[in-house]
Amino acid sequence: MATIVERRTGDGKIRYQAKVRLKGFPPQTATFDRKTDARKWIQDTESAIRDGRHFKGTEAKRHTLSEMIERYMRDVLPSKSDSMQRDQTTQLNWWKERIGDRLLSDITPALIAEHRDLLLKEIGPKKKKRSPSSVINYMAALSHVFTIAIREWEWLEDSPIRNVRKPKRPRGRVRFLDKEEREQFLEVCKASHNSALYPVVVLALSTGARRMEIMNLTWGDIDFIRKRAIIHETKNDERRAIRLGEPVFKVIGEIQKVRRIDTNLLFPDETGRKPIDLRRAWDKAIKEVGIEDFRFHDLRHSAASYLAMEGASLAEISAALGHKTLQMVKRYSHLSEEHTGDVVARMNDTIFGSI
Repeated sequence: MATIVERRTGDGKIRYQAKVRLKGFPPQTATFDRKTDARKWIQDTESAIRDGRHFKGTEAKRHTLSEMIERYMRDVLPSKSDSMQRDQTTQLNWWKERIGDRLLSDITPALIAEHRDLLLKEIGPKKKKRSPSSVINYMAALSHVFTIAIREWEWLEDSPIRNVRKPKRPRGRVRFLDKEEREQFLEVCKASHNSALYPVVVLALSTGARRMEIMNLTWGDIDFIRKRAIIHETKNDERRAIRLGEPVFKVIGEIQKVRRIDTNLLFPDETGRKPIDLRRAWDKAIKEVGIEDFRFHDLRHSAASYLAMEGASLAEISAALGHKTLQMVKRYSHLSEEHTGDVVARMNDTIFGSI
């Protein structure tokens, strides 16, 4: 049932109060200067209530972006890995500071796009401009908040970030140690004053595991019978096992002989409560060997490159490195093609001879 009541204001103006009552729903009221506007509002409101759209729109006008982010950080974020919590806290706080006071109903694709461009231009926490990949991560963090608000809290009907174009990622970096660099670097690491540097580098080169995946390993994660390690906290927030080849298993065995009894970490610092900091030892080793443009993460690229050159498929490389999709390992396809090309050439020589 809907009604329109004519009211006269103190200054003599006539206004029209529209009211919609539908069984099972709270009454809705709005006031207009024109009767035609009141009638149109009644039609739209009744239709929206019957279609289940009206109250979602109402919720979007009741909550700000800050409220949505705070609820997400309180109820959803704690279930994620420590590293993801740290990253997304920084990312979501950025959105709160910039547009947190806006009502959800006022968050438009144009507003998101404007702040996407600001993210690309401004200087980030690391004292330099953010990369396109970093900006994509900021957008992904906010996008998931909207997804939860839509699906679970029913605060919105659609996400304004869904139609916003993401920055284009640069081509994936492929920097790996060649045979000579690798041999020299391992020798210097072995002689380092930091006894953890060599085994950590060997682990990274042999498994392709990320730095924090290695540094957070505990003795309870090592399966000495099956010769594998279980990584509990990964970038993708999924537990996975990595095979330990004979060389790296031997290195772990050497560490075990002198392991400390006051900590369960493989590579503890002096306190035993957190992993050791390898930055100074790493920088010194890199400088001593004279390797240019090489970061710790490039050990992971090196492992993937060696797999490709040994003929591993992209799917096998993806599984070994713990990627969810093949997209991230396509950068190694040219290495795989170069080395499998020799196999194809030998096969052709065999079956066709000197034709």
